[in-house]
Amino acid sequence: MPIPRRTAVLASGAASLALAQSDRPKGAIIGAGGRGRYLTGEFKEIGVEMAAVCDVYEPNLAAGLKAASTGAKPYDNYKRLLEDKSIEVVVVATPDHWHARMAIDAMEAGKDVYVEKPMAHTAAEGFQMMDAVARTRRILQVGTQRRSFDLFLEAKKVLDSGDAGTVRLVNSWWVNNIRSLRKAELTGKLDWKQWLGTAPQRDPSAERFFNWYWYWDYSGGLLVGQAAHVVDAINWFMGGAYPTAVTCTGTRSILGAEVPETACLSVEYPEYLAVFVLGYQAMRYSGALDQMKQFHGDKARFDVGRESYSLYKEDPKAIEIKPSPDVRRPGSFNSAARQHIRNFLDCVRTRQQPNAPVEAGQQGNVVMCLAMESLRTGRRMKWNQAARAMAPA
Repeated sequence: MPIPRRTAVLASGAASLALAQSDRPKGAIIGAGGRGRYLTGEFKEIGVEMAAVCDVYEPNLAAGLKAASTGAKPYDNYKRLLEDKSIEVVVVATPDHWHARMAIDAMEAGKDVYVEKPMAHTAAEGFQMMDAVARTRRILQVGTQRRSFDLFLEAKKVLDSGDAGTVRLVNSWWVNNIRSLRKAELTGKLDWKQWLGTAPQRDPSAERFFNWYWYWDYSGGLLVGQAAHVVDAINWFMGGAYPTAVTCTGTRSILGAEVPETACLSVEYPEYLAVFVLGYQAMRYSGALDQMKQFHGDKARFDVGRESYSLYKEDPKAIEIKPSPDVRRPGSFNSAARQHIRNFLDCVRTRQQPNAPVEAGQQGNVVMCLAMESLRTGRRMKWNQAARAMAPA
């Protein structure tokens, strides 16, 4: 049941005061798979007591408890976890189709939330999350960690300086290789019905459970998983906006699932065009070279990689243009998630807006939802922000 607004506001103030006075706030993880356990470790490292772990699959729950703080409580139903009033912050690292419902329920229960990207699985869910943040006055940080990464903060200042001029086109890509779906058997109890949630009812399937990323019911594959990061960074650098239309094309899935590993996404904004290419049947690159965003200004091209940024100023006579500035820090991206978590916890204490707020998360989420619909229908999809609705062009 939703908490009345006045009660929620009072609870928010009380929780904020308690957290501000606490040297070691209490946190919980919902979804103790690989990413969930990684975030558990990062939150612990910063000083959060990870006091509760929830997962519907017994082996994940057991592994999550090992990663959490000593004495952490186990839960196989997230709603029971949310009843624990001592929990101050909740991390949601489940399959995408559960993000919105769990984040909203956590905020209604008086918790601040760190939710993995993409923020939601439908556009409607994203707006419900925005409404919940406004109603409960909780802090919600979306896990698009580039917004807190010091190298990206520096890079944004370069683009903001105007040295690249006016940007009308942004090209971007993420290339790597995934050679097969995960082949594994269910080795413990799984609450399949709870895991499905609002997704269509199906018989239990180890393939779907372990490879949910590649099925439309639960996600949009690495097309969404990686574009959520790249498109968010582009939108942030360019000032933030909802798209006007999205077109997405892709090949058949080599892996034999539903979502392709090779796809091209074209995002139309009021003032510029952004293109993202996913190539996960390509050669493998080092982490410093696997992705790029190229801002094509009328004075210069500005390249922003995972761990680098370079400004190439216009020189039509040059065969080779040397960039300036040219910043490269291989290995530095490992700090991005921790910086993002620190920003979240700072905002939990101060009640200031986090670096990846719900509004920014929804702008990217709308792009992802339009992309999935375009890819599945073969249509260019337009977005009507006033009506909060998509329609084929």
